[in-house]
Amino acid sequence: MKTYLTYDDVNIIPKYSELESRDKVDLTTRFTKNTVLTIPIVSSPMDTVTELDMAKEMLDWGGVGVIHRFQSIEKQSKMMKSVWRVWDSYFDIGDGSERSIDKEYDEWIKQTGRWNRPPTKSDWEDLKERFYFADDMIHDEEIWKKRPLCAAIGVTGDYKERAQELVKNGCNVLLIDVAHGHHVLVKNAIEELKNEFGENVEVIGGSIATKEATKDLCEWGVDGIRVGIGNGSLCETRIRTGVGLPQISVLFDVCSVADNYSVPCIADGGVRYVGDVAKGLGAGADSVMLGSIIAGTKETPGDIHKVGEWPNEKLYKKYRGSASLDSKADRGESNNVEGNSKIIPYKGKVKRIISDIRDGLCSSFSYVGASDVLDFQSKCEFVQVTQAGVIEAKPHLL
Repeated sequence: MKTYLTYDDVNIIPKYSELESRDKVDLTTRFTKNTVLTIPIVSSPMDTVTELDMAKEMLDWGGVGVIHRFQSIEKQSKMMKSVWRVWDSYFDIGDGSERSIDKEYDEWIKQTGRWNRPPTKSDWEDLKERFYFADDMIHDEEIWKKRPLCAAIGVTGDYKERAQELVKNGCNVLLIDVAHGHHVLVKNAIEELKNEFGENVEVIGGSIATKEATKDLCEWGVDGIRVGIGNGSLCETRIRTGVGLPQISVLFDVCSVADNYSVPCIADGGVRYVGDVAKGLGAGADSVMLGSIIAGTKETPGDIHKVGEWPNEKLYKKYRGSASLDSKADRGESNNVEGNSKIIPYKGKVKRIISDIRDGLCSSFSYVGASDVLDFQSKCEFVQVTQAGVIEAKPHLL
């Protein structure tokens, strides 16, 4: 019987580096065959993680937010259109005219005018951030035009109508969001979507965890693969069904096959720390999907709940699995429960977490002397650690 390992079971081995600065690291990676991210992170299509605000924030940072499907077609499509408008605003794609920094500045000036007051120090800091964003991402037109606008769909019921409406409203990547991606219904859906949209829309298949599933999905024509079964923080698949595999070993298996077809892989589930994102990339993933690590932030859907009174008040938000009883009840379902629901502390704006991830990845790349994602994957080596090593890896006191 083969032993499988997950994130806590391994550490990355440091190597000789000639990088002069962490700022020299390029985090650009593929999301699908023809779309690109400038930071290798994806927000999960969970109904307490990704709706409009999160999708916009991920777009701003260079990642992608996958708008969840557990809502009406109209509502999901409206969110997709709003994200597309943000994307389109950076380049006037329709008439071919290029967006300039001057236009960004003019819009900002109009905004300050509506505030009816002189710009403050924080206003100028905000402007500086926006110019930094423009310099790093908007000016690289070819990369920007390859950015994904992604939404989730199922494989039964209204999924074809949902896909059509999403595409009409700007979606260029459809993610098939099912628990078991190595299934005939997934195969049929991929064929239907490819026949309907051709090369104009890319399709991500999954979730899967084996070499056999990877080969099949690639031959069915997917443009990206979602990797991971039973490893999410709220997932109960393994304890309810006994099915699932630890993620690091799964990534080595799946990515080794997907590389033969030049199909990018998304590591989904099991990420608890920033270092786990680096480990996922080192094991072969092209990007890493985030759920619990960004849950409870301002940009996630749901109300902020206050407990207690000032100065001892505490803030919380709900975080739940898509297969939780709570989530299924909202959809009028009650069977096949394989998830959980939690109230978690409110974390504030997600940009702090994304910034930490970016900084952590740049440091990780520097430790192995890698300048970009492909270089990191080629140089990254793992060592298996004992339970004592797991404890030692975290902050501790004697």
